[in-house]
Formats: sequence, C-alpha cells, structure tokens
Amino acid sequence: MPEMTYSPEAAHEAASVMESEQFSLKTVGRWLAVVALIYCMLLAVGMIGAGFKTATAGQAKTLFAFASNPFLGLIIGTVCTALIQSSSTVTSIIVGLVAGGLPVSIAIPMIMGANIGTTITNTIVSAGHMRCSTEFKRAFSAATVHDFFNLMAVGIFLPLEMATGFLEKSSYAIASMFAGGSSMSMKGMNFIKPITKPIIGSVKGSFGGFPAEVQGALLVVIGIGLIFCAITLMGKLLKVLMVGRAKNMLHTAIGRGPLAGITSGMVVTVLVQSSSTTTSLMIPLVGSGIFSMRQIYPFTLGSNIGTCVTALLAATAVIGGNSLFALQIAIVHLLFNISGVLLIFGIPFMREIPPRCAEWLADFAGRKKRYAACYVLGVFFLLPATFIVFAQ
Repeated sequence: MPEMTYSPEAAHEAASVMESEQFSLKTVGRWLAVVALIYCMLLAVGMIGAGFKTATAGQAKTLFAFASNPFLGLIIGTVCTALIQSSSTVTSIIVGLVAGGLPVSIAIPMIMGANIGTTITNTIVSAGHMRCSTEFKRAFSAATVHDFFNLMAVGIFLPLEMATGFLEKSSYAIASMFAGGSSMSMKGMNFIKPITKPIIGSVKGSFGGFPAEVQGALLVVIGIGLIFCAITLMGKLLKVLMVGRAKNMLHTAIGRGPLAGITSGMVVTVLVQSSSTTTSLMIPLVGSGIFSMRQIYPFTLGSNIGTCVTALLAATAVIGGNSLFALQIAIVHLLFNISGVLLIFGIPFMREIPPRCAEWLADFAGRKKRYAACYVLGVFFLLPATFIVFAQ
C-alpha cells in the first residue's frame, strides 16, 4: 500500500476548489432568490390593483378627488418617495393603483413627484463628507445636480402636460400597440396571469367573511407590504451581485463622453434595480476627488431612465380591464425621463443650468452646513406641506 504524503500545494488547491464551488452555489442561490422576489413584486402589484378595485367598488375617481389638482399629485409622489427613499416602490404602487381604477391623469403628476423625491438619498449620502468642507462641497454638488435636473424637468413638462396632455396621449398610443382587450396581453400571450391570479384569488378568498371594502383594504395593505419587502430584499441581493460590476462600469464609462455616461447609468440601474443605489455610488467618488460633478452628470441622467424598468415590470402583472392603463402609466414614466434628457441635456444652454445651480448651492453648503439641512427640509418637506395647505 503506497504511503500517503502531505502536500501543502495540493491542500491549498483543494481548498480553493471548495471555496469556488461554495461561491458558485451562493451566487446561484442569490439569483434564484432574485427571481422569487421579482415574482413576489408582480404578485404584490396584482394584489394592490385587485384590492383597490374591490374596496372602491368602481368609485376610484371619487376617492381620489382630493388629488385632482396636479400639484397635489406631484406633492404626494414627492413626499411619499422622500419618506420611503425608493422611487421603484412608489411607482410600482402607483401602477397597482391605476390597475385598480386611479385615473392616469391623476397618476402622472405622482410619477413626476417620485422622480424628485428619490434624489434625497444622494443628499443623505453626501452628508458623510461633512467633516471636510472641500469634500462636502464636491459631494453635495454631485448630489444636488440630480435634484435640479428633476426639478427643472417637472417645471417644464408638468405645465406642458396640463396644457396638451402629450404624455398621456403618446403613452396611450404606445400601450395600445402592446396591450389589447381585457388583459395586458403582449399580443395575447400573457404568461403573468396564470402564475399570479390563482394566488391573488386564494388570498382574497381567505377574507371571505369580511365586507368587500375590508377585503379590498386588506389586499392593498398586504400588497404594499409585499412590495416593500420584495424591493428591499431584491436591492440588497443585487447590491451583493452587481455593485462591484457597477463600479467597474462607472470607471470605464466616465470620460468616454456623455452618451457613454447616460448609457452606462441606464444599464447599471437596470441591473441594480435602484436609481438611488446607482447615483449614491457616485457621491463618495466625487467627494474624494476621483471624478468631478460634471463627469458624473450624464451617468445620473441615465439612472433616471433605467429606473423605469421596475414600473414596466410591475405593469406586466396587471390583468383585467385596466391593464392597458397600468402599462400606460409605466410608459409615461419612461417617456417623461427620456424627454427630460433629450430636451434639457440636448440643448447646450439648458444643459448647464443644473450643474451651475448645484455648484452655487454647494458653495453655500460648504461654508455653512445648516444651508444643506434647510435645503433638504425645505424642498422635500416644508415646501410640499405649504402647497398642500394652500391648494386645498
């Protein structure tokens, strides 16, 4: 019998193989978990739509009369997203509400408000550089350039939408090409309905002893809770799986021109499923002086477009008579963000307005930190509260 000899090299190689196999199994498990969470999100959106429809019994327009003022709708979207810190969650909920009967015309300002509210995350991240005034000034300018771009886009497109309805009309025309009849059919081939409707029906059936209004309210609450959990967990998993690659893509794209920056920002956000995560990656890089605010500006705009994928995905879960409108509001989100990039970034003098405003504000904030706190409280909370008081 041959004598067994110990080889450090062989032991190290065997350990490396075992670690590699464990890493591979963990990665596969995480991707399977992501797929399961996407399914949960689709299920949740379907629950919100079904619950809202059951609870209102066709009276959705009356229920949402308080938001008939577009400015109130804008404020609702802004404040909700600022509090939740996830435009993906808010837009998915809005898709579910439209599926339940919320008019698209009321939902459009809410979608615009979600764009504004999501940028508060960047400002919070920039506060990590407060100890050094120079770093904070750079980081704060990188955070607020996103704010000023989104505020400017809303300032242009909300009045235009109120006057012409171009987003509502164009999104309806596009949605009609994909959805038809009574279901979001994608040319009649809806694979979402068979895997979500039975479970939604079972959950609704378990509340059979309650009045219709209570059944609907319970479905909405469960759906919203499920969206929170699904998107939060999916964000954490995708950060582990994709953030390293996202940083590499960021380093590769910046310096190759605006188009490369916009495209990479869009792709990274689709991969990570969170514009807040994507844009927050850039703040420390700008604060530490690796990149400038103007270099990451196009990347930020690309993230605006990439975040629309969540609402489009959510719309595929909708079945029934309002499925067309659910897809329509998701397309509104996409058209709004693409239009903003084309108009504001496409015209040279308009392109310069957000960076210059961000630099001006960062100069004040760099000297006196309280200006930064006043800005966040004013734009995201006090100003909306004032609008609500005077709009009623």
